Amino acid sequence: MSSLDADLVIWLNGLSGNVKIFDDLMRLIASDYLMPLTFSLAMFGLWFSGKNPAERVKYQITMLVGISALSLSNVVVWLFNISWDRPRPFVEHGDELNLLFYPPTDPSFPANPVAVGFAAAAAAWSINRKFGWWMFAAASLFGFSRLYAGVFYPTDIIGGAVVGIVVFMFTSYLRRFLEPLI
Repeated sequence: MSSLDADLVIWLNGLSGNVKIFDDLMRLIASDYLMPLTFSLAMFGLWFSGKNPAERVKYQITMLVGISALSLSNVVVWLFNISWDRPRPFVEHGDELNLLFYPPTDPSFPANPVAVGFAAAAAAWSINRKFGWWMFAAASLFGFSRLYAGVFYPTDIIGGAVVGIVVFMFTSYLRRFLEPLI
């Protein structure tokens, strides 16, 4: 599997350097600012949306659960990182990759930015399916851009997506479980 993983990241990253505007776009999307800001603004917008006060409260509770899922996703990724120190693609295949992004120093698996993006997307999807699909598309694009930039393997992206969604499902279950106690 790791050979296929490496082959895919090398092939995708091999497309970089051919079209400068596409490389610049991928660099912008892969940055630490654009997509996290997009996810934050989307969640902020959902906080204030809703057709009536009851729906607004439902949205706000779901956004709080989403924020909890974002935080717990970071913890789960950290637990993976201290358990398994998977080197980044540019560390193992640096001579074959054109790094379009600064070289992160933390382990590669699972992709933390993708876990956060998918946790936010799952929160949005749980209250507004159409908007949630757009958020999932944005989170997927964020993961693809990091793959294209040569900082993650495909399985890191998939692992991050799974972590984000599963942690959101867990926090949603926990909220429903704890709600009668509160």
